[in-house]
Amino acid sequence: MAEIQNTQPTPAFPAAPAPKRETSAQTTAREFEAVFLGQMAKLMMESVEVGDEFSGGHGEEMFRGVLAETMGTEMAKGGGVGLAPAVLDQIIRMQGGAENGQ
Repeated sequence: MAEIQNTQPTPAFPAAPAPKRETSAQTTAREFEAVFLGQMAKLMMESVEVGDEFSGGHGEEMFRGVLAETMGTEMAKGGGVGLAPAVLDQIIRMQGGAENGQ
């Protein structure tokens, strides 16, 4: 009798490893950094003098806060400024080392 071999095709690319899930403390630390960066962006934008030539008028004024918040969120997604790991350490310390140090 002939032996039957596995006929399953071999994938061209190996499966990517599953991304790590964030703990609630990591999510909180990242969100804190996003809010902080958004507030910094808002302060920065308020300090810039807007001239008539390049002003977005009333619409720009209305959505400037939304833009600053979005900028903060995107900066935090891209790695931020290193604030989230420090905040995470403090959260873990305050919880007494809960969540297995993560």
